[in-house]
Amino acid sequence: MAVMVEIHFPVTADDEWIDDVGDFLIDLEEEFGLEEYEDGEEVGDEYVFFLAGARERTLLAAASKVATREGVPAGAYAMVTDTAAPEVGLGRRVKLPVR
Repeated sequence: MAVMVEIHFPVTADDEWIDDVGDFLIDLEEEFGLEEYEDGEEVGDEYVFFLAGARERTLLAAASKVATREGVPAGAYAMVTDTAAPEVGLGRRVKLPVR
């Protein structure tokens, strides 16, 4: 079990930003020494990306970079949880960007 941060975005009619974020996460893996834990997925009316492999503070810093990226929908937030969580959306909610 390890700490994981879920980045939640509202689903939008235009979904081109999803692939852009996926590509951006590859860059963040190198920059922050983290990993995309699972592929992003649509959960209800949100699209969720999963980050793990680093300390909570590092994961939240990376999530903040994603949430403030040009072209992503406003209203993103993070859930701090762990890799053994039984479902998406359980944990402590954190407003993004973290300052």
